[in-house]
Amino acid sequence: MMTPVKSAIATRVDKPSRTTSEFEQQYFEENVINGIGHENYSFPTLTEVTKAILHHAFWLADQKRKLPVKEYKKLLLDKDWKGEEKRYLKIAAAFGKFLPRELAHIEPRTVYQLAENSKKYQPVIDKLLDLTAITQEAVRSLIKEQRTPRRPKPEKPSIWRRTTDGRRYCQIPPIHEPDERTGTTLQKMMDEEGLSAQHIVAEAIAMRSAYKEGRLALVDNREIKMSET
Repeated sequence: MMTPVKSAIATRVDKPSRTTSEFEQQYFEENVINGIGHENYSFPTLTEVTKAILHHAFWLADQKRKLPVKEYKKLLLDKDWKGEEKRYLKIAAAFGKFLPRELAHIEPRTVYQLAENSKKYQPVIDKLLDLTAITQEAVRSLIKEQRTPRRPKPEKPSIWRRTTDGRRYCQIPPIHEPDERTGTTLQKMMDEEGLSAQHIVAEAIAMRSAYKEGRLALVDNREIKMSET
């Protein structure tokens, strides 16, 4: 059983909010209030609101197909629907395979959500055709399944760090190797040559950069020669 929407509809009837669709407002005034005494008036339920939205969406789409362009534009102006029609044409396009009563148990806001993002939610709309009973809970479940968790964007590796006074320095991450070749070679160079690890790494990077730039060549398979820049 759908919950009556007294407060929402009352706002639309007595003092429409700025977010209330003029299209819906006019429908309720013309089809619900007129001809009904205030003492006998009962507010529509969500199912009635949803069906009304769908009926008018389909009707408007049908008018656009049938009428010449000038007459269609005049209809929008006469009804004061200019600018309001687009969202209802989207509803008609998204739910053209359904009858209004089949979608009556979907909340109006969900109808708009699916129609406004029909490309994104097309799989959800297609799956509704397979349901024996289309309910708000079922639609919400399908929407939840449709959402794919966003994968966190991997951070770009950076060797840069900053000192407390704001100066920048580079820090090479730990090197893990089963044979510990890089570490043992570096330590041997430090011990034999009396150089710091930083100095040796700087020289190695300079040689690799020269090789990549074509300034480093192998001569007679024995001698390494670096050209001047």
